[in-house]
Amino acid sequence: MMLFIVFAGAWSANYIAFNGDLIRELAAQFLALAEKQGTTVPLMIGHHLMGMSLMFTGDIAQGRVHLDRAIALYDPAAAEHARRFGVDTRVSALCYRTIAVWMLGYPDAALTDAAQALKDARKIGHAAVLMFALGHTPQTYVQCGNYAAASALANELISLADEKDALFWKAVGIITQGALFVLTGKAADAVETITSGITAYRCTGATMGMPSTLSILARAYAELGQIDDAWRCIGEAITSMETTKAAIWEAQVYRTAGEISLMSPEPDATKAQAYFERALSVARQQQAKSWELRASMSLARLWRDQGKVQQARELLAPVYGWFTEGFDTRDLKEAKALLEEVAA
Repeated sequence: MMLFIVFAGAWSANYIAFNGDLIRELAAQFLALAEKQGTTVPLMIGHHLMGMSLMFTGDIAQGRVHLDRAIALYDPAAAEHARRFGVDTRVSALCYRTIAVWMLGYPDAALTDAAQALKDARKIGHAAVLMFALGHTPQTYVQCGNYAAASALANELISLADEKDALFWKAVGIITQGALFVLTGKAADAVETITSGITAYRCTGATMGMPSTLSILARAYAELGQIDDAWRCIGEAITSMETTKAAIWEAQVYRTAGEISLMSPEPDATKAQAYFERALSVARQQQAKSWELRASMSLARLWRDQGKVQQARELLAPVYGWFTEGFDTRDLKEAKALLEEVAA
């Protein structure tokens, strides 16, 4: 058991201060040891760690398989750990699976997992478990376009984190608020809030998720016309991805770079197209249909504006047609509207 604790501790430290290669190696060692022993709880934790490690280094589909296994192995008696360590494997696995299944193109399933994670966390009644759920589930609501729900959860997280003096979770809540400011047309508030959140977050030694946060901040700067700051943030995000192997954010970062290319005082359509195509390539490689849809919409809008209506339609229609759920979410509504614009 002591060896499991050592592996799990090392994995957690390298996850928070993200080192993609090392967390994959440590998770594989943990899971191999658990499979050799054959005991349920270590197997459950091993699949959970493996799922997260694969997912955040870009193997989203295989990561989801391991998270499914962790949830299937969950023993309610294991919730006892929550009272001692502030961790519940089912809540944690649901929080990560909601992100994975959204990226893989299943928005309704993602929302179901998010709701279940919150329900379970509240039922357990442990503040640390609830903060974990409040820190992760808003991302799904943000991605699905339910900004009000995401905002309410972020506000609840900040309040609870203040009460428990939990700096890390307060920083996460602040960054979520900042992301919502970007999405609701409050770019100046977004820059101030995200910058503040990043400072607090980094004070804890955390770098996990920084490429995504920096790309959101870049978008806010671009909307304010501060293009040099926007490119600085994109550069930092790309460097962070390359250094830490946090490949899960690649499509988002490159698509944002394309959008910034078009928001510059002298828009560069060629540069934008190259970034959008890079985002598309990454999304397809990762089977990340939701990222593929967004990259396809960005490129289709560019082609529409250039009069390449047929190319825009031929790019977007198959991606939109792949989806079988989530038609009430913001992305799919926007994709449908864009397809109607470029209809023959």
